[in-house]
Amino acid sequence: MKSFVQCVFLIIVVVNSIGCKAQKSIVSNSKSINQPANEITNIANETIFTDSNFTSAHVGISIYNPDTKEYLYNYQGDRYFVPASNMKLFTCYAAMKNLGDSLVGLRYTNNNGNYTVQATGDPTFLHADFKNHPVFNFLKSKPTATFLTNNWDEKALGSGWAWNDYDAYYMAERSPFPIYGNIVTFSLNKKTKSLDIFPKAFDSLILNKELVVANDSFSIKRNYADNRFEVEEATSKFRVTEIPFATKKYDVGILLLNDTLQPRFKIGKQENGQFKATTSIIHSQPTDSLLKPMMHRSDNFFAEQTLLMVSNEKLGIMSDAKIIDTLLKTDFAGLPQKPKWVDGSGLSRYNLITPQDFVWVLSKMKSDFSWQRITNIMATGNEGTLSNYYKNLSGKIFAKTGTLSGQVALSGYLITKQNTTLVFSVLVNNHQASATAIRRSVEQFLTKVYDQY
Repeated sequence: MKSFVQCVFLIIVVVNSIGCKAQKSIVSNSKSINQPANEITNIANETIFTDSNFTSAHVGISIYNPDTKEYLYNYQGDRYFVPASNMKLFTCYAAMKNLGDSLVGLRYTNNNGNYTVQATGDPTFLHADFKNHPVFNFLKSKPTATFLTNNWDEKALGSGWAWNDYDAYYMAERSPFPIYGNIVTFSLNKKTKSLDIFPKAFDSLILNKELVVANDSFSIKRNYADNRFEVEEATSKFRVTEIPFATKKYDVGILLLNDTLQPRFKIGKQENGQFKATTSIIHSQPTDSLLKPMMHRSDNFFAEQTLLMVSNEKLGIMSDAKIIDTLLKTDFAGLPQKPKWVDGSGLSRYNLITPQDFVWVLSKMKSDFSWQRITNIMATGNEGTLSNYYKNLSGKIFAKTGTLSGQVALSGYLITKQNTTLVFSVLVNNHQASATAIRRSVEQFLTKVYDQY
């Protein structure tokens, strides 16, 4: 009996020991593969981890030296975060790698004067940012053309987007044939006390226009299901307003094109398989002329259409899911952690990426493309979405911001005082402070890293 009790006691001791070791292992791993304490550890503690604005936050920081191929600092670098617009770094690299020097704006075949065309998802078509429009000039010169739709396999709004932002300027619908940025612009003509609307084709779809005459304090909302716009009373004065229109795939784009060029284009029947290999191509814009505003102002529409263009070029079909799966198996096969990647812009909260993944993409971008090209595409201090931040680091930091409610991100390159180029990613999720307060603390952190290294 005594030996039995001793045996049971021994088993209990062993089980408890295993349990304690397992618990200790989980706790010790809670800070990922953190490096031993160094100067950056002290800087992070001083600027971030003792800041009450970060009390509720989930924070991940990775700082990497691509020359020595070593991490200078890792805090939860292998943990997953909602990246917000840092997702555009993935899209940007994919575009730089796969879209060539110039965007494919249109593919077409000519059968004895009967033109069959296929759109490519190019967001620059008749967009106000671009003055020269080769695709438009080509279509204008043709008496008629038939658009094929067999390369579209996507929805207008992305997975995990905030559906009630459907009429917000930053959430224009995706489509195979974008036109005018898929946006309607409303401005107040004070002389005539009327609305100026572009494209004018939407003018007949505006309700309650009499409110414009009576008062300059009003707003405009779009119906969720269609393209009816309504003027509503408001307490603040009206400003120029941009509202996405419902694209209905090709239909609205073709209608708007016909409104400009007179009815001459139609949508043809679906064809099986990819567009014929013998098609001719119309190039629209230099690729980087799209990528630069996409990164500088964090343009969601450009980013979404860019990823779909990559899909069309690589797969012959526009599909986020299919191109993301392909890219993760090819261009992004070396990522340290497999991400959950669902869209091109970062509007979706379903995206989950680690700081180390961003460091990997940025390092690969630096090795695959010229530094001049990278620094032209990405914003530096006090520029683009970095305006009013990093004023003293202009030309020393090149980075992409990211912001959603409760989420702040910044990833990019930092050229230190000793002229060392570091790659960094700082991801902050679940904070309850203002985004500005979080950004300022991150700014202090990176500025001190710049001074120290």
